[in-house]
Amino acid sequence: MTIRTGAQYIENLRKNPREVWLRGERVEDVTRHPAFKRPIEQIARLYDRQHDPELTDRLTRPGPNGPVPISFVPPRSVEDLRARHEAFRIVAEATLGLMGRSPDFLNTMVMAFAEEPAVFERLGPRYADNVRRYFEYVRDSDLFLTHALITPQTDRSRTGAQQQDPFLHMGVVEETDEGLIVRGARMLATLAPMADEMLISNLPGLRPGDEKHAAVFAVPIETPGLRLISREPYDDGTRNSFDHPLSAHFEEADSLVVFDDVLVPWDRVFLHGDVDLANALYAETNLRQHTGHQTGVRGLVKMQFITGVLMKLAQSVKIDSFLHVQQKLGEAIAATEICRALLTAAETDYETTSTGAVRPRFEALQTLRMHLSGSYPKLAETLQVLGAGGLLMMPSAEDFDSPIGPDIAKYFQGADSLDATERVRLYKLAWDLCGDAFGQRAVQYERYYAGDPVRLLAMNYLAYDKSACFSLVDRALGLAGPPGDAVAAVRAATADGEPTGVTGAGGRP
Repeated sequence: MTIRTGAQYIENLRKNPREVWLRGERVEDVTRHPAFKRPIEQIARLYDRQHDPELTDRLTRPGPNGPVPISFVPPRSVEDLRARHEAFRIVAEATLGLMGRSPDFLNTMVMAFAEEPAVFERLGPRYADNVRRYFEYVRDSDLFLTHALITPQTDRSRTGAQQQDPFLHMGVVEETDEGLIVRGARMLATLAPMADEMLISNLPGLRPGDEKHAAVFAVPIETPGLRLISREPYDDGTRNSFDHPLSAHFEEADSLVVFDDVLVPWDRVFLHGDVDLANALYAETNLRQHTGHQTGVRGLVKMQFITGVLMKLAQSVKIDSFLHVQQKLGEAIAATEICRALLTAAETDYETTSTGAVRPRFEALQTLRMHLSGSYPKLAETLQVLGAGGLLMMPSAEDFDSPIGPDIAKYFQGADSLDATERVRLYKLAWDLCGDAFGQRAVQYERYYAGDPVRLLAMNYLAYDKSACFSLVDRALGLAGPPGDAVAAVRAATADGEPTGVTGAGGRP
């Protein structure tokens, strides 16, 4: 199979029913359920874009059996990085940067795994072979993957092995001839009900004793014993697109994943039982650069989007003529352009691997991750401030064609002949983005996208190459010299005349 169409993606979901629970009821067919139908249609449109004659050359590259998404192709030059950036941008703009787990995200992760087989080969050749074969399978089938990296928020003071139930956090119960038996839970599986496969790996931080919880593998979503408990939806299918233009289209359906003694075949196991290797995987496979590249481009689009809403809203009632509002809009533009500059720096100052592949510079991408975690929530708050009471009192779509329609047209108009329909449409969009539960989820998503922002900053300090900074400090310290020499030098310079410093009226420097 080569690149899929949207219809093929939806058909694959329909013919492979999975165990999905929503509001206490099992969902029989996610493609028809009102809470999942519209976001599935958005994902399908992303697949169809690959077949658009105007976009195919920008979204795909030749593969062994036909064209494949460019996100599966290891970049070999700065031109390749920029081409991949362009493909990420096209996908992100289709969802306004609001679907953080579009298919191109995990495509880069399995590609990163396949590019570093030696990392997995430390456990034995078969694990490296498994990674390579799985990458080829996902690439050539054009599958949509999700993942779940985080343990449930039970007792954070204890490791997985120290929980009251040793398999409260997902772990390996048993090794059999067929594969691993896995039990327990993971979160936060974004878009899992509408994905084809799930990739499980670990975030760094496992400790000795957590060997049963050190596991990297992949399974189809429909695997027996795999259960998805989806959070309450922000759109249950009843929202109209005028009042809720974003949540009515881009709901991502985060889920808790329960493994009820799931069998993971050996050919889908990439790592297990090695805490040190599980902790090292994030850095040594360089997946953090490849996934971070997609994250950064999507984050830039999302920042451009919210900045555009801010400016449009300010213009709609002419508050953009006030200096303090211009300051806030200028800050939003600066925050957005920082994202662009960091991406340019990451791509231009790229790193080259031993195999000749290239990857964006880690420090620039890591800085971008930290920047997004603080700047996007700030812009959402700015949107709340500038929208003020207007965000709270917009009428509904039904009001326009009702007996009070003339009142709506008269009292909800904006500046410069902006009619009520367009002004209300804009304010509804703004509220969906910054005030509605959907918008607050988008804020929380960016705030914790890469984990705890405090830990992220601490990690940045611990991992940072400090040599260039320290060399400047050492140069400055060298200017001081030994205390005795410094004093002697001043005495010698002033012995035959006035001190070289400027003196005041009293003769004191």
